[in-house]
Amino acid sequence: MRLARNIEIKARIESVEAVLPLVEALADRGPVEIVQDDVFFACPNGRLKLRTLAPDRGELIFYRRADGPGPRESFYLVSPTGSPETLRAALSSAWGEAGRVQKRRLLFHAGRTRIHLDRVENLGDFLELEVALGEGESAEAGEEEARKLMHRLGIGPERLLAGAYVDWQT
Repeated sequence: MRLARNIEIKARIESVEAVLPLVEALADRGPVEIVQDDVFFACPNGRLKLRTLAPDRGELIFYRRADGPGPRESFYLVSPTGSPETLRAALSSAWGEAGRVQKRRLLFHAGRTRIHLDRVENLGDFLELEVALGEGESAEAGEEEARKLMHRLGIGPERLLAGAYVDWQT
């Protein structure tokens, strides 16, 4: 199975409320509010997390990307589950938990780009862009689109962050 690809950025923002009007002006869909509880598991070939969205709805997500700041290519695979708690227990027993991230996300779409405004428990507020790449499309095309959106949202390169939320948990 071929992994899907996108170009991602993550940036610290002053507050969701401060950036919200800019995102609303760019978006053609949204917002959708999503409460997410992500549990990460030991994984030698990338990252593996179980995202619980409701007691009967979740997603097991494997992804691999460089951890540096800036627009970066990500390869991922999402598998839906109707029993996230049972799956979490099985994966925790088999692989061990590596961390947990709880957040409230406002999801918008601007064309093929997903825009996330995240309020992450114990970490603060963040903006993420995920530019979906088509089959055979160059990463550079997605990076250029991400940079244009960053400019329109007032996000300079100095605000970009490396890694994932789970890396910053204490």
